[in-house]
Amino acid sequence: MSADVRQVADNTYLVHGGHTNWVILTDGDAVTLVDTGYPGDRGLLLDSLAAVGSSPDAVAAVLITHAHNDHLGSAEYLRSAHGTPVLLHEAEVPHARRDFLQQVSVGTVLRNAWRPGVLPWTVHVLRSGGTEQHPVTAPAPFAAGGPLDLPGRPVPVHTPGHTDGHCVYHLPEAGVLISGDALVSGHAISRVRGPQLLPGLFHHDRARATASLDVLATLEGDLLLPGHGPAHRGPLKDAAAEARERESGSPF
Repeated sequence: MSADVRQVADNTYLVHGGHTNWVILTDGDAVTLVDTGYPGDRGLLLDSLAAVGSSPDAVAAVLITHAHNDHLGSAEYLRSAHGTPVLLHEAEVPHARRDFLQQVSVGTVLRNAWRPGVLPWTVHVLRSGGTEQHPVTAPAPFAAGGPLDLPGRPVPVHTPGHTDGHCVYHLPEAGVLISGDALVSGHAISRVRGPQLLPGLFHHDRARATASLDVLATLEGDLLLPGHGPAHRGPLKDAAAEARERESGSPF
């Protein structure tokens, strides 16, 4: 299996890993990596950097949307092996260290195993190291306010709910939103496609996750790069509204 790397805008690449996406932002030889997939996606992650003409040593920083195992998978590897800073929202830093864990429990998954798609997804999670813990030894909060001094000049926007410190990264000049799990366009256990919240069992606080859609609706742009599902084109405010409408009728 090779990395599915797609250039979606100037200097911007969406990579589809094993059920989870990450984003590479380039500026000459340097890159910003947003999320890292599952632990088992490491080979794909390294392949994706090579595909855009980069390498782990050229990663200026790893930005993490949130510290779930399918997004944090190779962050500590990059930090320890290549000295790459791993940056998150300050509320997510202790989560990345695994001072606590805000993630769906095995018991909750098993209680929902009868739902379509849950068992195949669970098998994939196990094979990809999704139940392993790879805490980041020294995560750091990114600087508050305005664009980060990194390739792509991403602007962090706090969107709590999926986890307390979940954060999206806005590229206002490019009209791009890297949305992590605050707003997705599909998932292995979702029966719909298009802008949506993840099924409710995945959120630490479902009400706050829904409320964060209002924050996303204020951002300008027309390209959504989610943590799960394909890129979605169209006004971000419309994508947020579509997700809220779907959430209002979802029992799951």
